[in-house]
Amino acid sequence: MEAAHSRAKLTYADYVRFPDDRLRHEIIDGEHFVTPSPVTRHQRISKRLLYLLEHYLQKHPIGEVFHAPFDVLLSEFDIVEPDLIYLSKARAHFLTEKNLQGPPDLVVEILLPGTRRRDEKLKRDLYDRVGVREYWLVDPGRNVVTVYRGGKSGFKTPRVYSASAGDTLTTSLLPKLTISLQSLFA
Repeated sequence: MEAAHSRAKLTYADYVRFPDDRLRHEIIDGEHFVTPSPVTRHQRISKRLLYLLEHYLQKHPIGEVFHAPFDVLLSEFDIVEPDLIYLSKARAHFLTEKNLQGPPDLVVEILLPGTRRRDEKLKRDLYDRVGVREYWLVDPGRNVVTVYRGGKSGFKTPRVYSASAGDTLTTSLLPKLTISLQSLFA
């Protein structure tokens, strides 16, 4: 669901005036997008990932994980609410009492049918542009995770991890963390 298209670019000042209606409101390049509440499978996958990341970070206190709803301000015209973010201690200075004001190290978006184009193109380009180190696109419909990792000139060619192939997801951001995709999508 996309809504509220206007000629003037919207900013964070506009964002804070949006209704508290249990929908996800985001502004990307000054344009307002609205997403309905996630479905059950989305929430189960999000909960599993949150648990795995939080459990890992309790044993290896190198940063924090946050889950939606949580405002991430990437510019005056870019305010998003990713499903999950990981913020290393090196980027902790972006954290305020109200929100995150800068790029996290890792962004995780779990696809919904109505958000696929936005997540795969608009958000990927935004996260690449602002310096997110990794972007995970979790696709519950195909049981795959597409991982974009930053390089010297932006995101490199993505790697696709598949539950049907028995793949295990790892990242250099969280050394020794392993995520079985079969368990994630169970």
